[in-house]
Amino acid sequence: MKPSQKRARKLKTQSAENATYEAKEPSVTHMNESPSPEPPETNPSPSRLNRGRGKKRRPNNNPSETTEQQRGGGVVSQRSSLPHHHHSDCNNGTTVSAPTSESTPAAPSWETVVKVVPSMDAVVKVFCVHTDPNFSLPWQRKRQYSSGSSGFIIGGRRVLTNAHSVEHHTQVKLKKRGSDTKYLATVLAIGTECDIALLTVSDDEFWEGVSPVEFGDLPALQDAVTVVGYPIGGDTISVTSGVVSRMEILSYVHGSTELLGLQIDAAINSGNSGGPAFNDKGKCVGIAFQSLKHEDAENIGYVIPTPVIGHFIQDYEKHDKYTGFPVIGIEWQKMENPDLRKKMGMKSSQKGVRIRRIEPTAPESQVLKPSDIILSFDGVNIANDGTVPFRHGERIGFSYLISQKYTGDSALVKILRNKEILEFNVKLAIHKKLIPAHICGKPPSYFIVAGFVFTTVSVPYLRSEYGKEYEYDAPVKLLEKHLHAMAQSADEQLVVVSQVLVSDINIGYEEIVNTQVLAFNGKPVKNLKCLAEMVENFVCLTDEYMEFHLDYHQIVVLQTKTAKEATVDILTTHCIPSAMSDDLKT
Repeated sequence: MKPSQKRARKLKTQSAENATYEAKEPSVTHMNESPSPEPPETNPSPSRLNRGRGKKRRPNNNPSETTEQQRGGGVVSQRSSLPHHHHSDCNNGTTVSAPTSESTPAAPSWETVVKVVPSMDAVVKVFCVHTDPNFSLPWQRKRQYSSGSSGFIIGGRRVLTNAHSVEHHTQVKLKKRGSDTKYLATVLAIGTECDIALLTVSDDEFWEGVSPVEFGDLPALQDAVTVVGYPIGGDTISVTSGVVSRMEILSYVHGSTELLGLQIDAAINSGNSGGPAFNDKGKCVGIAFQSLKHEDAENIGYVIPTPVIGHFIQDYEKHDKYTGFPVIGIEWQKMENPDLRKKMGMKSSQKGVRIRRIEPTAPESQVLKPSDIILSFDGVNIANDGTVPFRHGERIGFSYLISQKYTGDSALVKILRNKEILEFNVKLAIHKKLIPAHICGKPPSYFIVAGFVFTTVSVPYLRSEYGKEYEYDAPVKLLEKHLHAMAQSADEQLVVVSQVLVSDINIGYEEIVNTQVLAFNGKPVKNLKCLAEMVENFVCLTDEYMEFHLDYHQIVVLQTKTAKEATVDILTTHCIPSAMSDDLKT
């Protein structure tokens, strides 16, 4: 028996590495394979029988493994329905199954196995034409390009997909499974932070014969998931299976935010974005949206879970638009050091986090102060490491509690200040950053005078100028502002000289690029509109010199009358329709 079992494993796994992986992670390995039914054998060979018995002898540490194999592959495997023991009749060349109520679960019916299939008809392919803004030449847009992704139909004649799938869209079309018709779609809302977009189709024919997807509860670890979509590699629908590997607060790349997310081991490739992730009951538990590409990692995909999806949908239904996920505008410090807790006046029974800084534009700045200890949020106690209870045996960052709220909601915050416990009702709002993470589909603002192109800094601007690795390649001054600076007012912007369009008037200034503008004629520059108004008013009133104070202790001096005349010529030379963007004219 033992030699034949070893041979069976060698035949099934071609390398020592794979054999080791299978022994350690049996459920994960099977979920990444598509099980197929085995042909019946009236007189199987001894090696075949030994292989079957060896499979049954191995203890099953994962009770749900059988179910996961069946649901993930959509095929019933005869061996998976056998009990984990063998009978002496196997020696005669026949396998005998003697199911009992104590040892063997009832075999699933075919209706249970194929229950996922009808939901796949609600999965659609999204065709989008994008026209991205041109941050280097902000008065025009880049050349349009097309993309393909996935989506799925939900109730209310609506379709869900990813926000990055329809970002800067000029046209969106949807195609149902098995159809040759593409239907024009309208974008109802785009949630950049959560990377979700809501679409609809006006043509009634699109909605015929399709049942909307139903949402399920938040899955547990090791629960089976099936990702459906239209990834690269083919034109038809694709299905990949896996399990939930991790659940925590994740960094959403597109929105530059941190929200609850699921990590799965099912493959998520380009084109899968926006596709649903089903559980073994055929209900949607999330939206595929990003994956980890690293030389030391394989098959790590991420799914937007149903709590985030529900928040997005309810936010749209409540406000008739997307308002975003509120945050508390603070930076906090862990209180795990006992000496630090004693110094802050905390008792041994008290736990919480210390406030380091508060955003001046946040409503919390009216009641909270630096060095306050946040003990609880809405009645939920916060641990010294900043986590709160999540589910049985699990903890999660307390920002999860904040993300469950809506813009304008209030929350009860209990703090410790000078050894005194205080409670405040804090109104939650959207986080106002000095360098915003996105521009919400709007064209970039600009202002031109004497060839100097002034604009505002945002994360898309940095990514356009310095590539995906902008956090390493951008100027240190801008990165410091991006990571640590706080806006002092709601309308404050970081204004820079993007480039200098060469002309006789700006000789010697040609190398100035992406440098912050601090002041104009001694007056601080608060935002781009403020700068444009000051320059326009100054040009109309006097012919004196204009003086711009830039970062790195640089100054730019221009003769007003000459600069005004040169601006007209520069605009004509570079085919620029206006000296300023439309948003600065109002």
